[in-house]
Amino acid sequence: MINTIKEQNGYLIVDLNISEASLNNSDPFKRELIALLDEKQKKVVIDMSKVEYMDSSFLGALVSSLKHAIALKSDIVLIGLRKDISDLFALIRLDKVFKIYKDFNEVPTT
Repeated sequence: MINTIKEQNGYLIVDLNISEASLNNSDPFKRELIALLDEKQKKVVIDMSKVEYMDSSFLGALVSSLKHAIALKSDIVLIGLRKDISDLFALIRLDKVFKIYKDFNEVPTT
């Protein structure tokens, strides 16, 4: 589900390879992401450009993973959100919680 693309500028860039981010894959996603954070000890940038739909259970998995990252003194950055998903993040104010950018080129270097 999570494919590592590369390490760059202190970030681990990963690709979320699902179109429907829902209850069916929220727990496996959370386990994979937390394991990745524990193993690599780097800030993670998640390319979400393939995600067409996201439900509340997946949002919860993202928030839970971010809390874990913060406990490790790390971070999770989201890139490539489609407009409707970006609007959802704004509606529930998660755009104030997550660092969200159009693409990796906009992510500040560490």
